[in-house]
Amino acid sequence: MKTQVEFRSSKFPPYEGEEEEINPGLWGKRLTEYLAQKLAEHGIETGEMAIEDWGCYLPLRNEGFRLALCCGHQSGDDDQFLVFTDPSTPKVKKLFRTIDATLQLTRLLEALRKILESDPDIREIVWCEPQ
Repeated sequence: MKTQVEFRSSKFPPYEGEEEEINPGLWGKRLTEYLAQKLAEHGIETGEMAIEDWGCYLPLRNEGFRLALCCGHQSGDDDQFLVFTDPSTPKVKKLFRTIDATLQLTRLLEALRKILESDPDIREIVWCEPQ
């Protein structure tokens, strides 16, 4: 399942001081805020964004297992971004059982695809499987 997407956009520059909060050359607050707003329009509720050393973590309201989007600028040009899901595969191990997350991931990825493809300021969208 392709749960990772790379794209280009000049729509999500860093906020003043954001790179010091995350790491030099890495940011993602504007992108994460944008996705939270757009996901809500698709009926997907989000929690509060968390800042990580690689970008931003956006938890989604979900029963039974953790579900989130991880968002951020990547090394390279200022307009290169990466978004991936957590979990990155449809099989979630929890204690002594495996949960099938296919339905939740499919719904999330379809909404994300529509959001990215419908925005004329987002280009060069490339989906891939996690490494």
